[in-house]
Amino acid sequence: MSEPRTEINALGEFGLIEQLTRNIEIQNASTLLGVGDDAAVIDHFGKQTVITTDMLVEGIHFDLMYTPLKHLGYKSVVVNLSDVYAMNATPTQITLSIAFSNRFSVEALEEFYEGVYAACAQYGVDLIGGDTTSSQKGFIISVTAIGEVTPDTFVKRSTAKKGDLLCVSGYLGGAFLGLTLLEREKKIFMENPQIQPDLENQDYIVGRLLKPEARKDIIHFFAENDILPTAMMDISDGLSSEILHICKQSELGCVLYEEKIPVHEQARQFAYKLELDPTACALSGGEDYELVFTVAQSEYDKLVLNEQISVVGYMTEVSEGAHIITRGGNRHELTAQGWNAFKGA
Repeated sequence: MSEPRTEINALGEFGLIEQLTRNIEIQNASTLLGVGDDAAVIDHFGKQTVITTDMLVEGIHFDLMYTPLKHLGYKSVVVNLSDVYAMNATPTQITLSIAFSNRFSVEALEEFYEGVYAACAQYGVDLIGGDTTSSQKGFIISVTAIGEVTPDTFVKRSTAKKGDLLCVSGYLGGAFLGLTLLEREKKIFMENPQIQPDLENQDYIVGRLLKPEARKDIIHFFAENDILPTAMMDISDGLSSEILHICKQSELGCVLYEEKIPVHEQARQFAYKLELDPTACALSGGEDYELVFTVAQSEYDKLVLNEQISVVGYMTEVSEGAHIITRGGNRHELTAQGWNAFKGA
């Protein structure tokens, strides 16, 4: 028996918004007025406000053949919150705008919003507005995240210092390997729909792609231990690309050690199986949504308290360039081969 399907035009735009937002519960005192008026009202009570926006387009950023709508809703929120955490700030509100074709039913959109609300609950943020409209084909998502930070404790990309330690959170390369696996299975399925996808029990790498998490815990760790990074970014385009952004904007070079780059054992084994280099997956893969940051060397003793943080190198004079030292002791120039949003455009 097939699931019931409600056409969008049965509700109209206002009816649809009411349907999708009927269960919102406000979680932040700074949200004075949320969904339901011409505009939302927020007041951060003496804190500074950070704002970031991301757009996700079907066929470019996600493939609905293997991306459940609930996971997509969750991920749409998380990728924006990750940018707020990368500023050393706490996200408090989001707005969400979507455009969709008539192949989507009300039930499909409700599934997507379930994921959105799950992320809002997980990270303590309020959905306070947005827009819905139709698109000629496909699904387009735009999320704006708003956060707060104690005055002048936000962290930029351009303020790293020579001699600072270069650090990352978590593990890298898993999301790229998850994408590689899903794309492989999609290709097999397209050629022969009778063959059931085989994800080889690779829950870790598939989860890294479909349901990433933002590193709220790392920002809390900084606050609890009185650590203020000198520069920080989130890793959406691959480690090498993000490090080179910090180098360029801080006018510095760096030394990165291959043996220090954290790759999860399951990801490493699957990379070997595909005859891929795990280091290349970590450097160029993207979509890990971990944090890369620099801190003064004097903070090292505090950093080692957190097993989720790896010190992977240090910052140098700009004249020394950006280099990676391989396990074998060879020195190579660091190049950005990560995800490029305009590749093939």
